[in-house]
Amino acid sequence: MPKKETEPPREPSPLFNPLDKKQLATSVGEALLSADLHPLPPHSRFSGAGVYAIYYFGDSPIYRMLTKLNTDQPCPVPIYVGKAIPIGGRKGELQFDATIGSALSKRLSEHAESIRQVKNLSLQDFKCRYLVVDDIWIPLGESLLIRQFRPLWNVAIDGFGNHDPGSGRHRQQNSPWDVLHPGRSWAERLAPCTKTRQGLIAQIDKHFG
Repeated sequence: MPKKETEPPREPSPLFNPLDKKQLATSVGEALLSADLHPLPPHSRFSGAGVYAIYYFGDSPIYRMLTKLNTDQPCPVPIYVGKAIPIGGRKGELQFDATIGSALSKRLSEHAESIRQVKNLSLQDFKCRYLVVDDIWIPLGESLLIRQFRPLWNVAIDGFGNHDPGSGRHRQQNSPWDVLHPGRSWAERLAPCTKTRQGLIAQIDKHFG
């Protein structure tokens, strides 16, 4: 009798793991994107650490392609995504209650102050979303949102989130963001940036092209 051919074993179906880091990151991202839009900064201070997204709705010709993109689709694209970790997080100390402190509120206020100081942006043209998140998931959520949206001020124009480097460290270069938006007092003390305004505008157009 001829031998009966046996079918090769089938590959097992992918196993859904609700604790997979991609699933966790997606849940954080979806929760943030479903949050309400607020002025930048929000009217009231609040407690907690977490992730946030900043949106631009102005008419600057520099960002005309972003404005058009946000006009053509119902869900706006953030211009910047960031995180605020609890006090002590930078030293590797886990804070098991991420609602303690006001790291997220403070960070949004710092961004608002940066925009207030520059000469060619209006704070009224910005809004934000924020989400208080357990500190262990904060970096994961931020990474997912940056990969998903590739926000302009994260991946193409660096420097919006920079702080004053402090006394004795002003030999470092000014950031591309400060070339486009001069006015932050501490940034004006830094060494000149090697990138030109026109070159950076071309970089923005390429980002959205």
